[in-house]
Amino acid sequence: QVQLVESGGGLVQVGGSLRLSCAASGRTSLTYVMGWFRQAPGKEREFVAATSKSGGTYYADSVKGRFTISRDSAKNTVYLQMNSLKPEDTAVYYCGADQGRIYEYDYWGQGTQVTVSS
Repeated sequence: QVQLVESGGGLVQVGGSLRLSCAASGRTSLTYVMGWFRQAPGKEREFVAATSKSGGTYYADSVKGRFTISRDSAKNTVYLQMNSLKPEDTAVYYCGADQGRIYEYDYWGQGTQVTVSS
């Protein structure tokens, strides 16, 4: 099994920045892909960004140019740097991991709240 623990959420003003972290433990050999989804109130969970151990990165159109995903394989940790935040970025952000799929994950963290105030 894989355990994922997110941190770094909080309240930020429009245009501000936050960095989310997600640390994996357990069978980290199963975390070839790690990424982020988010879910706003009343909406479905949506893909945000993902990265693979080979270095590939993938982004939703809504965050391209504003968010950057990165990975420290030695620490089994993935980061999401979020800049130029907008009110529509407000959501619970979930870290996920999978052996190979970019947009579907077997393992999930508990989520961290990001609130962008105007």
